[in-house]
Amino acid sequence: MTEAAIQGARVYRSEAAERLVRGWCEERLAEFTDLEALPRISTAIGPTRAFRFEGGSGAPVVVLSGTNFNSALSASPASDMTAERDVLLVDLPGQPGLSCGKRPRGHRARAYGAWFDEVLPELVDRPAIVLGHSLGAAVALASRPCSLVKGLVLVNPAGLTPAATSPELMRVTLPWMIGPREDKSTRLLNFMSGPSSRYPVHPFAHWMTMVGRYCRTSLAPGPLDTESLLAWQEKNVTVATGSDDVFFSPARLHGPARRFLNTGTHVLEGAGHLAPYEFPDKIRELVCGADS
Repeated sequence: MTEAAIQGARVYRSEAAERLVRGWCEERLAEFTDLEALPRISTAIGPTRAFRFEGGSGAPVVVLSGTNFNSALSASPASDMTAERDVLLVDLPGQPGLSCGKRPRGHRARAYGAWFDEVLPELVDRPAIVLGHSLGAAVALASRPCSLVKGLVLVNPAGLTPAATSPELMRVTLPWMIGPREDKSTRLLNFMSGPSSRYPVHPFAHWMTMVGRYCRTSLAPGPLDTESLLAWQEKNVTVATGSDDVFFSPARLHGPARRFLNTGTHVLEGAGHLAPYEFPDKIRELVCGADS
């Protein structure tokens, strides 16, 4: 099957919008002088961009970001892990960033799982920890267990259960979608964050305003099929979520994590749905635990 045959809707509203978003990401990544841009990876669902921080001798960690997030946003918190290990950042095709600007067609979870099966051997030559946030966690779970995966660390994970919805979510999301501005982006981001990570102007407000103006956002993925989840049941899998995650609360994840993955759920006190950005030190501890 050709690449074009399995690509779906475009992420960007126009070519000019794509240039603006990609330019912002390139500028942000250029601020990290120790970050290496890796060769472009060709995959069945389109070209993929990845980046590497060199670090200590521990198992490398491969970071898969959540919906509307990417390497440009994840580089700062991820760089905190370089004392122990190499850190590799990957932009998901079909999300705003530097990989392919078209979403997978058809069964998206299956396509993303197959994509990661392709990409991982291009990134590492020894067993790695895969750190998946939200959508990135669902992508990791949709992939096949293999010898290059030492463990999964799934933070605020999609893929185990449907995301919770609420009237408040609609009240902060719809205005942002209809007329994106930084105040509306801040309200949305604050809604997704824990109590100590809410700001008068959120640090990611400019980015989310760009996403609202220039991109067609996607929804959180639904639960993965049972077969995909059970494949990870006897593996080294860590599940964690924020005590204040409005989408994937501890109560919402506890049952599926135990039933499908035979693991408990770490509760990150005070964190919301953006835990890797709110408490990177706690995420670093989880990765170190998975590598022990």
